[in-house]
Amino acid sequence: MMSIIVPILVLGLLGVAFAIFLSVSFKKLAVQVDPKVESIMAVLPMANCGACGFAGCLGFAEAVAALKADPAGCIAGGPSVAEKVGQVLGTEVEAKEEMLAFVACQVGRRGAKTKYEYEGVANCQAAAILFGGDRLCAWGCLGLDSCVTVCPFDAIHVNAEGLAVVDRQKCRACRKCVAACPRHLIYMVPKLQQVLVACTNHERGKKAKEVCPLACTACRICEKNCPESCIPVSDNLAVIDFKKCTQCGTCVEKCPQKSIVNLAKVQAVSEVAFSGPRR
Repeated sequence: MMSIIVPILVLGLLGVAFAIFLSVSFKKLAVQVDPKVESIMAVLPMANCGACGFAGCLGFAEAVAALKADPAGCIAGGPSVAEKVGQVLGTEVEAKEEMLAFVACQVGRRGAKTKYEYEGVANCQAAAILFGGDRLCAWGCLGLDSCVTVCPFDAIHVNAEGLAVVDRQKCRACRKCVAACPRHLIYMVPKLQQVLVACTNHERGKKAKEVCPLACTACRICEKNCPESCIPVSDNLAVIDFKKCTQCGTCVEKCPQKSIVNLAKVQAVSEVAFSGPRR
């Protein structure tokens, strides 16, 4: 009996000793967390998207608590989160202008003119490496889901026509789709801006038309007719100065190529696009 009881007692005592040791070690070696960091973390969306410039929400919260980062730096959270972070810090935080991603293209893979038939990996970067992509337009959307896969908010999809479309209700301006697009045709615009140039083609006139029926041809009609002089043509492409633009819609009406769009008027089209099959 003793040969059985003694080992059991020894193991029991060792277990108690290790438990005490671990308990003491935990208290001695525990990392003290700043209560402000925990409070800030509680109001963040916890998307860990990196739009703030930090690897994740924890890094941002620690930097804000240490007064090393802008309290309004949580792009995904927007003004509401900025206000809550300010309440934690006991200061008034000026929220930044809300931005959204915009895909500056109107022709998807199915309607685009192509140079060859691409049968490789469904990835825009991979397609772009092969002779710059299969589209004849060097600036057109490749529609192979690279922007879709990186979006942490499910805010961008490739519609039935093979064109990437942003869901403005879900977009949190994390900019991951901007970085993922090898054609650089996704960029950030003010949330309230509805009038936009849906093209990034820098060819001029006939050359632009040859590759896309909706390409900006640098005709300058928008520039000449804009009452606010806020849409100059630069490097063969119309560019809107958002600070001056009153969204009167004159450029939309005058553009012969329909390269300039008013999102308020095409919203119904976007909603239909999202209801179509996703790639």
